[in-house]
Amino acid sequence: MSIDSATSVPQKLRPREAVERMHEYHPPLAGRDGLRLDFNENTFAPSPRVQAVLQRIAADTLTKYPERHHVERIVAEHFDLAEEAVLLTNGVDEAIHLLCETYLEPQHEVVIVTPTFSMYALYAEATGARIREVQADSTLQFPYQRVQEAIGPNTRVIMLASPNNPTGAVVETSFLLELAAAAPQAALLVDEAYYHFHGESVLSVTATVPNLFVARTFSKAYGLAGLRIGLLVGHPDAMRFVRKVSSPYNVNSVALECLPEALADEAYISWYAEQVLQSRTAAERVLTQLKVPYWPSHANFILMNIGGKHKAFVDALRRQDVLVRDRSSDPGCDGCVRITLGTIEHTERGLIALQNALKEIQWQPES
Repeated sequence: MSIDSATSVPQKLRPREAVERMHEYHPPLAGRDGLRLDFNENTFAPSPRVQAVLQRIAADTLTKYPERHHVERIVAEHFDLAEEAVLLTNGVDEAIHLLCETYLEPQHEVVIVTPTFSMYALYAEATGARIREVQADSTLQFPYQRVQEAIGPNTRVIMLASPNNPTGAVVETSFLLELAAAAPQAALLVDEAYYHFHGESVLSVTATVPNLFVARTFSKAYGLAGLRIGLLVGHPDAMRFVRKVSSPYNVNSVALECLPEALADEAYISWYAEQVLQSRTAAERVLTQLKVPYWPSHANFILMNIGGKHKAFVDALRRQDVLVRDRSSDPGCDGCVRITLGTIEHTERGLIALQNALKEIQWQPES
């Protein structure tokens, strides 16, 4: 068989240009032994009702392709939403990815506020769209005016977290509605991953605002991070197109078995959220006494400024088997470290270790 000389020249397999240019995200997951106050996870356990499900799951559950639709009906009823408005996803990460794939072309723009969750920019970059980052000032509060100024005719997606990670800041509901009205050509995603520690939501508004989407996770308060299950809610007319992009088998069978029980155990969620709120008050009190600068938070974590000794501080805590997250590489977060707040018992242990670490590195507050 002869080979055409024009096709015999070796060709290098290359990804799309957008993929070559996009940043990479490498979560520091290796060696996470100890008290994990680094990833904003539930520090205790999921609901006892979820644990009971895990013990009785039949073996043949794993041999069948997962069917999410009946669970989406349960979720819709739980949140008083239309079934057509609800899509279960492989964590909030997939919800972000699906919105980008549904609405973005390379000529489009995406508006995000930094610092924030890294995956917003990464999934948008993969489409080739241009990222317009609006940097928060030193207060790390939401920059309302500059977000409005960043929106233009090519804006197709706006991604905001409320409460925001890693700052703990929130966006007022009135502004979110103004933003959706001012940019009707853009999908406005409000990431409410930390809703249970703040209590304000725009979930119900999605029924009347056609370009508003809300993402929720079951990884935080519900304690299901290992099962990778999230929720995207939007107007039924818009969700029809997002659903087209989604895999029909994106959520695993074990997660689908556990989620109804997790939702049903509202007493557990209320208990855990209250534990976090008490922990947050205790942490703020200790940090104030120690004169460690921090930003007020509406989430299950606090961002504090350790300054130039941030790495030594993280290392000193690890030697006490307590893990926290160094966020000093985030825009506007030089010297910052984030600590997760969980049960009161875990937070008290973390705060004792925090004080020991500050002494070990001989940290002093700036005058």
